[in-house]
Amino acid sequence: MRYVIVSKVKGAAGSFNEKIKREVLNKFNAKSSKLPAHFTIKAPFESEDISRIEHAIEEFCKTHKKTPYIIKNYDHFEDRVIYMKVILPKKGRQTHDDLIESLSSVSMLTFKENEGKDKIFHVTIASKKIRDKFKEIWDYVNNFPCEYECDFDNISIYRWVDNTWKLYREFELE
Repeated sequence: MRYVIVSKVKGAAGSFNEKIKREVLNKFNAKSSKLPAHFTIKAPFESEDISRIEHAIEEFCKTHKKTPYIIKNYDHFEDRVIYMKVILPKKGRQTHDDLIESLSSVSMLTFKENEGKDKIFHVTIASKKIRDKFKEIWDYVNNFPCEYECDFDNISIYRWVDNTWKLYREFELE
């Protein structure tokens, strides 16, 4: 089975991300992930048994509290991905890094350089078929104000089923 571990972006920021992704898809035929608004903790991986991962996350959530963060403005990875910028304060970054440490203790998980502790936190708007339309999409999204207060309050595992990501399990931070 294929899984991904993320933190869902809830509330107004999550709703805004879903709305703007839909608009960009309809207006420019530029797609994004089939996941709901999120920032990635562990990129997709294959496993037949994730019970050790689930246990590690359960234990982690017992000892870590939710932390606030801000989503503000937009940025991009070259002309490949347009996203909402996540500003994760020191405390939130420490929570994330502690989680990466905890998950790294599960031998089946490995983290690439761009998905470990020093990643660029972001919430994707468009990431597929955008190179030819990058400037138009970039100009379009920048018409909309983007500033939201959020909480890093969940760790969610999604499983790839029937050609889409379906929530497998959500863990809540204290």
